[in-house]
Amino acid sequence: MLMDYLPWIGFIAFILAMLALDLGVFHRDAHAITRREALIWSCVWISLALTFNAGVYLTMGTESGIEWTTGYLLEYSLSVDNIFVMLLIFSTFAVPPIYQHRVLFWGILGAVVMRGTLIAFAGFLLSRLHWMIYVFGVFLIITGIRFLREGDHVADVSDNRLVNFAKRFMPVTEKYEGQRFFVLRDGVRYMTPLFLVLLLIESTDLIFAVDSIPAIYAVTDDPFIVFTSNAFAILGLRSLFFVMAGYLSGMVYLKPALAAIMAFVGTKMVLIDLFKVPPLASLGVIASILIVAVVASLRAKGKTEEAMLPHTYSSSDES
Repeated sequence: MLMDYLPWIGFIAFILAMLALDLGVFHRDAHAITRREALIWSCVWISLALTFNAGVYLTMGTESGIEWTTGYLLEYSLSVDNIFVMLLIFSTFAVPPIYQHRVLFWGILGAVVMRGTLIAFAGFLLSRLHWMIYVFGVFLIITGIRFLREGDHVADVSDNRLVNFAKRFMPVTEKYEGQRFFVLRDGVRYMTPLFLVLLLIESTDLIFAVDSIPAIYAVTDDPFIVFTSNAFAILGLRSLFFVMAGYLSGMVYLKPALAAIMAFVGTKMVLIDLFKVPPLASLGVIASILIVAVVASLRAKGKTEEAMLPHTYSSSDES
């Protein structure tokens, strides 16, 4: 019986060790994360994910390996929309760059725990109530349509209910107190604005998890594959944020791509009892959508930049 839980225990121990190394050694002192540093950590997390994926192929078989790859790519792509919201939160609360890594660290650690709970709950529903898969499918299709309608609009986070609720129970300092979430003054404990930002990060991830977790259950119903691929995607989100922060504004076709992925996955779930899309086909569709979106966005960005360049007149222009 214990042997069945060894992969779970080993994976969770590995994740905790990596997070302890990250915060306790490499980022013990608060500092602004450079794009080069973020790129290195992105490569580290992606390499770890691919190594783990290779282990899935070897120990669980080709089909499970493809399902893991598809689930990881799906969750990683859907996390891009989460980065937009993080940028908005940091901008709204004017979070100094040197403290952003600390907020994202604890926010993503909380997100892993929260998503693990939601994954278990969703798995329980699907195993006991098969018809819930149709509910999840329709929900994802509606979410995809909503993505298209919203365009580049991002919800206002300055009047978040969770933040307002927290303020009722504890006073908030007027300014940031270094990288601390709480301070003690004259025997009274205060929240700092940094903790309010952390609450916002957690609450928005909960919203995104409601969208993404049903999506990955369209790929596989194996809870170990669902959780581990989800965890690696979330853990890589922190470094991806610092890498992509300066480039996201130019990716104009990413939002429609995410909408298309949502609609595709939702349709898979609705039709699952009539036709099951092979894992390799799902991986191909999702990867193709992302590649087309990135290439089209880069071309559109290049044309925009070219149009903004000063026009050079020649003798033919004068005639």
